Amino acid sequence: MTMVAPIKAVRGMNDVLPGETPLWERFEDAARAVFAQYGYRNLRVPIVESTPLFVRAIGAVTDVVEHEMYTFEDKLNGESLTLRPEATAGIVRACIEHPEFLYDGGPQRIWTAGPMFRHERPQKGRYRQFHQVDCEALGFAGPDVDAEQIVMLARLWKALGVADGIRLTINSIGDPAERRAHRVQLIAHFERHASLLDDDAKRRLHTNPLRILDSKNPAMQEMLHAAPRLVDLLGAESRAHFDGLQQLLADNGLAFEIDARLVRGLDYYNRTVFEWVTDRLGAQGTVCGGGRYDGLFEQLGGKPTPACGFAIGIERMVLLLENAATAGDGAPVAYIVHVGPAAAAPAFRAGEALRDRGHVVIVHAGGGSFKSQMKKADASGARFALIIGEAEAAAGTVAVKPLRATGEQVAVASADVAARLEALAS
Repeated sequence: MTMVAPIKAVRGMNDVLPGETPLWERFEDAARAVFAQYGYRNLRVPIVESTPLFVRAIGAVTDVVEHEMYTFEDKLNGESLTLRPEATAGIVRACIEHPEFLYDGGPQRIWTAGPMFRHERPQKGRYRQFHQVDCEALGFAGPDVDAEQIVMLARLWKALGVADGIRLTINSIGDPAERRAHRVQLIAHFERHASLLDDDAKRRLHTNPLRILDSKNPAMQEMLHAAPRLVDLLGAESRAHFDGLQQLLADNGLAFEIDARLVRGLDYYNRTVFEWVTDRLGAQGTVCGGGRYDGLFEQLGGKPTPACGFAIGIERMVLLLENAATAGDGAPVAYIVHVGPAAAAPAFRAGEALRDRGHVVIVHAGGGSFKSQMKKADASGARFALIIGEAEAAAGTVAVKPLRATGEQVAVASADVAARLEALAS
């Protein structure tokens, strides 16, 4: 018989297996809880959008649009469609398309989550299908909402137990007129040092010179440090906004550093930009990036609407959580072992009773010897094995055996199992 070759996942688009999902769920649950504390509500937008949305929002001469988007033609009508490379453009499109939500409903705090797609060289923490949580505050003009989002993120890092491994950097990239003035100075500076520019910098010189500041090329660093700084060209309004943000962060006890080379590769950003970075993930050290984009609504055909937002890379957060993960994360509190025909029904009832109290419980399925079931109980990561045999079924008891700590196996009345487990687990 001829063997059929298996089909593998597309390179850079990965399965997340059940053994890996507890850290994903831990992050997602914490994010939902913290966002709710600040009044952020969930909005869900399509994965596929019309290609012009991203060209207009992100910029035609950005790397994302030129090289990284997954774009295809709709076979039914010939429309150019794109798998979303980021979430903000789709959120703004949805708000413009549904004016009763934003324009009639007043300023909004929203978040969304899901997969994004960019055709990049896959590497650890950077994939072609990647996942983000995206938060946006729409209709708020002052630095107070910029600070609110940063403070909210600091609370999230604390909830996840990773606050000591992430630091905050901020900058202001000013308003469009200030960026245009800076662009002229920047191009002149780079042209004076043309011999130091690598091929990537030369390609960007007259299309997106701000992105050259992102370069990690060691041969260019001294020249980049000497480049004109946009923060030095801020007008009175942009300066007041940036000063206000710094004061609010200081008032809330948040440490930060100003990085004059922190920019954004997407055209719609202005004024505040920020990143939360870590030294624990190698080259992929940014776990969250955001900033203000007051001109995007008009750029996409909507009414002038100030806005600020951020995105968190979930894969990178999971990598960071792996360093802080404790044994048994996501594991059941109990694995119920049952042997003999009379034990199946009480085992099922015991599982449901524990679930009624909010516990994660696995009831063994598929039969097997006592020894094989105990091996599976141990492999599950459960803290306790609950054992029901013919004798226990007849007596209305359950044997409780600790699996992760020392302790004797004890017989407990079926009605008292939940209370005993909770006492032992506390």
